[in-house]
Order: sequence, then structure tokens, then C-alpha cells
Amino acid sequence: MEQTAEWSPRLKSRIAGVFYSLTIVFGSLALAFASGRIVINLAATACYVAVTLLFYQLFKPVNKGVSLIAMLVGLAGCAIGAASAVGRGLTDINPLVFFGVYCLLIGFLILKSTFLPRFLGVLMAFGGLGWLTFASPSLAQTLSPFNLAPGIIGELTLTVWLLVKGVDEPRWRAQAAIA
Repeated sequence: MEQTAEWSPRLKSRIAGVFYSLTIVFGSLALAFASGRIVINLAATACYVAVTLLFYQLFKPVNKGVSLIAMLVGLAGCAIGAASAVGRGLTDINPLVFFGVYCLLIGFLILKSTFLPRFLGVLMAFGGLGWLTFASPSLAQTLSPFNLAPGIIGELTLTVWLLVKGVDEPRWRAQAAIA
């Protein structure tokens, strides 16, 4: 973790984008293929853990407390998802509910940041609401597949932005100096 603190914010954001894209690829593969699903799901989870840790560092200057809560919620979702993947369900709560809360918090942090466009925060918050429908299995089933679209659009848009643009480093540094 100390070594990543030395990386530039733009590099961190682009690395987060790489891990986010790997999460999406592995997650899609886990849904598509029955054989190897456990290994693929665990790979997706490991990538999402990396995203969560990098986002904590990136959004700490915006609001350290909210960034910490987002990280803990994201890591809890990863732990529950990994346990479910290997058949050791820790809870009856769908891990997507945790990712819904996580996306809402990240959306809030993006909206409060000066180094990412606000529309990304809106899309992430909208995506979080989609994932939160999984708190009620009957609601999620009724709304499926439409409840998947907001999360996919929000997280995919943020991923592409991070890969192509990253964060506005001078603005990140200015916000970090104030924090």
C-alpha cells in the first residue's frame, strides 16, 4: 500500500481502470461459462479488491471518512461474493447490494471531487440504485434485466474514462492540498 501512495494520481486512476475492466471481463466470463466459474469469479473479485483499494486512495482527498466507508463496504461485498463463489455463503444478502451501496458512495465522492466529471458521479449513483434492487430477490427478478443496465452503464463509463483520461491530476493535487 505504501508503494502505491508514491504513484501519481493519474497512474493510480488508470491502473484502477485496468483492474475495473478486468473485473468486468472476468465477471462476464463467470456468467457465461459453467466450467471454471469459481476460479473466474475469484479472479474478478481479486480485481475488484484492487479497484476498491485504489479508489480509497484516489478519493481520500475528497472525504476521507466516506472513502473509508466505501472501501469497507466494497471489501465486504468482495468477501461475501468470494465466499458465495466457493459455496460458503456468509449471508443471504446478495453481494450486489453491497456494490450498490459502494457505487452510491463512489458516485457521491465523484460529485464532490474536482478531478472527475460530475456526470460520472451521477451515472455511478444511478448504477448503485440498480444494484440495490437485489436487496429484494423478487423485485430484482421482476425488474430484470432492466435493473442491470444502470450498473453496467455507470461502471463501464467510469472504467472507460479512467482508462482513456484518468483523473485531472492538477485538480486532484489541489484538492489533496486542501484536505
